[in-house]
Amino acid sequence: MSYRRVSVIMAGGAGERFWPVSTRTKPKQFLRLSSPDRSLITEAVDRAAALFGNEATYIVTGEHLVEATKEECPNLPEANVMAEPCKRNTAGCLVWAAAQLIASDPDGWSQTSVAVLTADHRIAPEAAFHDTVRRALETAERTGGLVTIGVRPDRPETGYGYIETGEPDGEASAVRRFREKPDLATAQGFLASGGFLWNAGMFFWTLPAFVAEMEQADPGYGAAVREIAGYLGSGREAEARAAFEALPSVSIDYALMEKARRVFVVEAGFEWDDLGSWDSLARSYPGDDAGNVNLGPTRVLEGAGNVVYNVGPGQEVCLLGVEGLVVVVTDGVVMVCPKERSQDVRRFSQS
Repeated sequence: MSYRRVSVIMAGGAGERFWPVSTRTKPKQFLRLSSPDRSLITEAVDRAAALFGNEATYIVTGEHLVEATKEECPNLPEANVMAEPCKRNTAGCLVWAAAQLIASDPDGWSQTSVAVLTADHRIAPEAAFHDTVRRALETAERTGGLVTIGVRPDRPETGYGYIETGEPDGEASAVRRFREKPDLATAQGFLASGGFLWNAGMFFWTLPAFVAEMEQADPGYGAAVREIAGYLGSGREAEARAAFEALPSVSIDYALMEKARRVFVVEAGFEWDDLGSWDSLARSYPGDDAGNVNLGPTRVLEGAGNVVYNVGPGQEVCLLGVEGLVVVVTDGVVMVCPKERSQDVRRFSQS
């Protein structure tokens, strides 16, 4: 069977770990965290459009971010920026996207395969990414299963989820199970075993496989796909919104991937970082001889391993004799923390 291939970019996150630069109206995907020239969402759209074309590249985001997303991605058709009625985590995001795709193509959706991509990761080189995506889609279309991308770990990372791999299947492997973010000792064991990959949070499936597996894994969510698609297809927007708002907020990993019957993983052939917090900039930008990453007017004397992000107007940041700090300066806020506490910065945005 020949499938129509489309990409769906999830772009509804709040980016709380990049406070104070990331805000509700300008979250992480609008920041230039892996390139000085392009935002993360622009990079993501360019990568997807190069493989699928602008007409087959979609973004799902919050209603309050639709206009900003359209401005940031002017080459996409306006209708390709889908607005979720409310936040319902990644499971809700992907149910809404599937329902939109089904409603827009009621006769051909059963021959559609979907690449679910992210809006806020550092990925390079592009050619290797495209090759991995093609292999993942081919596996999804060949097996009728659900496919994810796994990244070979190079350190005992405690901030990522892991995938335990099983038997090889063509260019993929069966997924034995998903593992939550581990403590350091467990992460070291994962790294030493060689049988675990980082979960990159990208998914690949045919629409029929997604609907069937969702109906089996979470019947409430599974029924919602067809229900919402029916409402959207008949122009009953209010009913579609109400059905969506009634869904619980749950991740796609918990609702579907951990319970699905046929799940495969394709190992990434590209470099990847999920840019989860300020300390990750040390892996995205070159540092000086002492390992300091300085973005914006900065001077560091007798310091090492610091990350400085300065977008304060007309201000220079000066560090003397300190190590392992994250320093972020904006118009009105100065945030300082140890690099190992970068994940905790989100507490400021929640207080």
